[in-house]
Amino acid sequence: NLPIVWRTNVKMAVADYWDSLMENFKGEVIYAVGSGLAVDAAKYIAMKQGLEIVCLPTALSVDAITAWSSAIRVDGCVEYIPTKIVDELLIDFEVIAQAPSFIRAAAICDLLSIATGRWDWKFAAEKGKNTPKTKFIPYIDHMAASILEGAIDCAEAAGRGDQEGLKQLLDCIILETQMLNQIGHARPEEGSEHYFAYLAENLVGSGKPHANLVCPGILIIATIQGQDIVPLKRAMRYCNIPLNAILNDFIEEILKQLPKYCTEHELLYGIAHELKKDDWEKLSFKKF
Repeated sequence: NLPIVWRTNVKMAVADYWDSLMENFKGEVIYAVGSGLAVDAAKYIAMKQGLEIVCLPTALSVDAITAWSSAIRVDGCVEYIPTKIVDELLIDFEVIAQAPSFIRAAAICDLLSIATGRWDWKFAAEKGKNTPKTKFIPYIDHMAASILEGAIDCAEAAGRGDQEGLKQLLDCIILETQMLNQIGHARPEEGSEHYFAYLAENLVGSGKPHANLVCPGILIIATIQGQDIVPLKRAMRYCNIPLNAILNDFIEEILKQLPKYCTEHELLYGIAHELKKDDWEKLSFKKF
């Protein structure tokens, strides 16, 4: 039995707010129970306090459980700040299988985004827009494609709570984040689809699950990029991710504002920087 000497429920992804949570902090080890926001905040607090962190995810909802950074909101956009990787990750697939179906395997969104992220990465390379730090690396691109294939392969089993499917999904998450940790950036899996989600959060309001904003972005951006969205959409359906969280009127407004938004926030180059009226007018939103 572990003595609990401090506890908090995190409500926002804002650094100043996380700092305020530490005013009465005491303890020797931090346990992060949950996923996503709870883990990002716990990693930040653990870094600030110089403590170890043990993570006990209750769902595979995002890839924060294995990432080296934490996502915070700054001026209407998302920034990733270096924090730390969890010191111990304790997985109980029976617990994860019992999570609500719409978040149980929702972390697949950060794997399916490889489809659009790696496209943007190569697109930026062809345009000469990648920075020296984020230069296109062909073998990393091939590695990312294999992880995407593995995620699509396990989507049906993971979505229904099958433990082998969840294990494969976790393996893909770990491979993806280790790959990003190794190269020091997220270009292979984060591009215009995430930018779409960041702006969407401003327009539709905070509080919606990450996957509910990223997945529509993947389908829309992949269509604009000329990709086949059928396997991506099927995987999302298998994992019970709602695709109707953003109304069509908002989608059009997001696409209109996205190029300016990307420039203002100095987001890494992708197709979103070049969107034109023809791009969203030719979309049939109902198919998403």
